[in-house]
Amino acid sequence: MPDTLPVLYSFRRCPYAMRARLALSISRQPCALREVVLRDKPAEMIEISPKATVPVLQLPQGDVLEESLDIMLWALNQNDPDHWLSPPQGDMAAMRDLIARNDGPFKYHLDRYKYPHRYEDVTDATEHRQAGFDILSELNGRLAQTDQLFGDRISLADAALFPFIRQFANTDRDWFDTQPLAHLQRWLAGHLASPLFEGIMAKYPAWQAGDEEPVFPAPV
Repeated sequence: MPDTLPVLYSFRRCPYAMRARLALSISRQPCALREVVLRDKPAEMIEISPKATVPVLQLPQGDVLEESLDIMLWALNQNDPDHWLSPPQGDMAAMRDLIARNDGPFKYHLDRYKYPHRYEDVTDATEHRQAGFDILSELNGRLAQTDQLFGDRISLADAALFPFIRQFANTDRDWFDTQPLAHLQRWLAGHLASPLFEGIMAKYPAWQAGDEEPVFPAPV
């Protein structure tokens, strides 16, 4: 494995790690992948990122990116062939605002809907499901006008939000599929079926020190 490659600590099912891998993949930025088991995180990751959450990207010069959005922006600033940073409608500030709402209020309700047993103050998870639904209803309205969130092609915002909406939908898929969210459901189905998503969801064995590190994204 060349020493010049960034090192990516990732966990396949984590939505934050998913969106980082989406940007790394679309930018064709090769990394040495270290798949993490969350209950047994490698000491090498904790040493460079004591908060011990994925994703983490260690750059060849030693800099460490510990936030998924920072990893996305770094990768796309290296190479943005599909113009994710320049949406057909809106601008970076508007995309950041939408991402912040996802990462703040929507994620708050998603966690309490999906994992109510983790929160002592949650007595009825359906209250948080409804609050999440209200946010998704606004996105559904946006998607009634365009194919993607900021126009008719994918942008940074679509890739940043999609893994979390997938997680919300999968919490109770039978319920989600019956809701009046036709445009959002169409958008979600398109991302789920995309070769890009299929590629970033390939399975890799958990990494331990001394193991071979696969290159991600896989060379074409």
